[in-house]
Amino acid sequence: MIRSGLVNAPCPRASGKWVLAATILGSCLAFIDGTVVNVALPALQKDLSATVVGVQWVIEAYSLLLAALLLVGGSMGDRYGRRRIFVAGIVIFAAASAWCGLAPGIGQLIAARAVQGIGAALLVPGSLAIISNSFPEEERGRAIGTWSGFSAITTAIGPVLGGWLVETVSWRAVFFINLPVAFLVVVISLRHVPESSNPAKGRLDWLGAILATFGLGALVYGLIESSSRGFAHPGVRTALLSAIVLLVLFVVLEARIKNPMLPLKLFRSRTFTGANLLTFLLYGALGGTLFFLPLNLIQVQRYSATAAGAALLPFILIMFLLSRWSGVLVQKYGARIPLVVGPVVAAAGFALFALPGVGGSYWQTFFPAVVVLGVGMAVSVAPLTTTVMSSVNGDRAGVASGINNAVSRTAGLLAIAVLGIAIFSVFDRSLTGRLTKANVASSQRQSLDSQRNRLAGIELDKSIPNRERALLRTAIDLAFVDGFRVVMLTGAGLAFGSAVIALLLISPVAKKTE
Repeated sequence: MIRSGLVNAPCPRASGKWVLAATILGSCLAFIDGTVVNVALPALQKDLSATVVGVQWVIEAYSLLLAALLLVGGSMGDRYGRRRIFVAGIVIFAAASAWCGLAPGIGQLIAARAVQGIGAALLVPGSLAIISNSFPEEERGRAIGTWSGFSAITTAIGPVLGGWLVETVSWRAVFFINLPVAFLVVVISLRHVPESSNPAKGRLDWLGAILATFGLGALVYGLIESSSRGFAHPGVRTALLSAIVLLVLFVVLEARIKNPMLPLKLFRSRTFTGANLLTFLLYGALGGTLFFLPLNLIQVQRYSATAAGAALLPFILIMFLLSRWSGVLVQKYGARIPLVVGPVVAAAGFALFALPGVGGSYWQTFFPAVVVLGVGMAVSVAPLTTTVMSSVNGDRAGVASGINNAVSRTAGLLAIAVLGIAIFSVFDRSLTGRLTKANVASSQRQSLDSQRNRLAGIELDKSIPNRERALLRTAIDLAFVDGFRVVMLTGAGLAFGSAVIALLLISPVAKKTE
């Protein structure tokens, strides 16, 4: 998040390339880790004998701390020095990456991912803030554009590289690869990146950060655990009730304190509110559905990890190639039209993911869905960012950007938990029906029943005859596809809902709020 206020002098021209190198590499650590780990999930699930609930927490622990502390991370940079906090974030992220790579079990991996999220919350807002305070105004746009372009390229390469590492080395290498990059970023930052800060800012909203973290954590815990324990379980009920109380206290606190991390008065702007609701639905659909896609590709469709990583490459390339074009749409047509059309096209892309069964060529099954989804998101993202930034006064642009970033990450966090409930329910019901119809022996069903919480990652006993093994594997795969279809159609509904929000709340010309 970029805060306004006291802006320090731009860095010497000779240092500009080093500033870009440090911020691009630093940001890419967090961006890539948000996507590359998904490709490694099937491998680590098998290696650590983890349930899908455990695998969910590998993603959720990182996203939870990042979403809850993102705004505080930006404020800390303003107060204590943007370079100092950025470097601290890199160091924490690298140490946690090493812990992830060495984790002997799923519990330690989840804890290490949470610490990674803390590091990312410090370095992500710092990267753009450093660029904004290191370049003069006439060069700032080009510098941010360079940062965006290289970030998109590395994000595209990340899943493919991660898949290759999983195949040729180990899923642990996905985390160890962060260490040399982090070391390089720290060296460049300390030698070439100028320090900047804004000591005029008020106190940090630590209480708000604590309430947000524990409130979201309790909510996610309750939702994820409900898939295996049910909503009637005392622990699940307690977690969900605690989440409601903590999040209500968070909103009350933010409305009353002098320097809130979430200034509620910004939501007086109908366009700002609409843009963030749109973000919540659209990015919830994206984050929630793409969590389950690698599980489908690797465990059901039998893709290699590298092929699964490359499957979404067209999506990222379309986003990269069309980003400049889509940025002009707001100037030509206003904000409302692209923010209605883009999510509708994205909804069609999500729906296309629900069509494939088991098997078939990538080009005929998943490629059309990837392309349509990429076009829909490309039409949406730049106009959405422009709308968020233009709906508030210039001195609040950094805060508005930080809020929107936090909303998008919170949306993915909650969507994975909610869609996990849906896929568990459908998978369980579908598998039971298919096993009953196939008259599977009770002894074989018992071995399956103990592993149902692993979804398509169920491992069949080698003592089962080949014919029965093939029958059971087909039932498992088809049951997962049934659940996957529900997830993708839910994503389509969320994306379509975001288009409705744009139609109702987004003004063609944004009205600014204080």
